[in-house]
Amino acid sequence: MSVEIIQERLATYVCRSTLEEEQALREITQEIILAGLGRTDFFGRAGFQGGTCLRIFHSLNRFSEDMDFALNAPDSTFQLSPYLEQIRQELTVYGYELEIDDRSRAGAVRQAFVKDDSVGKLLRLDYRPRSGPMRKLRIKLEVDTNPPSGASYEMPVLDFPFPAAVRLFDLPSLFAGKLHALLCRDYLKGRDWYDFIWYTARRISINHTLLSAALDQQGPWKGRAPKTDNAWCVEQLRVIIAQLDWMQARRDVQRFVKPHELPSLELWTREYFLRQSAKLSQSD
Repeated sequence: MSVEIIQERLATYVCRSTLEEEQALREITQEIILAGLGRTDFFGRAGFQGGTCLRIFHSLNRFSEDMDFALNAPDSTFQLSPYLEQIRQELTVYGYELEIDDRSRAGAVRQAFVKDDSVGKLLRLDYRPRSGPMRKLRIKLEVDTNPPSGASYEMPVLDFPFPAAVRLFDLPSLFAGKLHALLCRDYLKGRDWYDFIWYTARRISINHTLLSAALDQQGPWKGRAPKTDNAWCVEQLRVIIAQLDWMQARRDVQRFVKPHELPSLELWTREYFLRQSAKLSQSD
């Protein structure tokens, strides 16, 4: 039975809590969604980006909730609904009974939520809640139909639940997207800074063509045609790092990492992130 494939995959996570089981099941579902999209023309038109991309394809050590995509080129006529139907068909094979909420409206971003509260009832869960139902599985999908120019891609093969080619942003382009979020987001998201540590620790280069185009399109530099380089990024990050509440940032990321990683969050201070950002200058 197909649900046994999910059961076997879940066992590889060695979960230690209800939360970890929920996160693992969400990630398994995300992989099935990607494989299903790989059976369509979707990745001929779009690339996978964001934290979930980094988690699944580059072993980022935190869980991620949303699935973010961007078209290769602007297309205001793009419709997400045909691909949502493919996702429904694919997940039904594995025991899901989906509720799909397509919230695509006018604007550049097509958005939908995939929800399920059935597959968990078919699995042998070690940390099933003692009282009340399991929380409904919920995954948000977003597709940017008016992307900035300059992204570069790679196309690895996902091997679960079956081989499927997935087009994704390469690491310098992913880092550019993360820096755009760090420089422009008007609220604090600790997960962004967790990912920033991952990139800087590995001395990942920045796709400045993409970053400059993204900043010109959205955020405080909109319409100003900024020309970024690593030194420019360091200066802008210093201003932001000095203003942030690092206790709040730690709290945001705690539920997305395993317990053995929590002590590392105690290092999160203004001085620590200034040192991390300085590594960009060292890699010029």
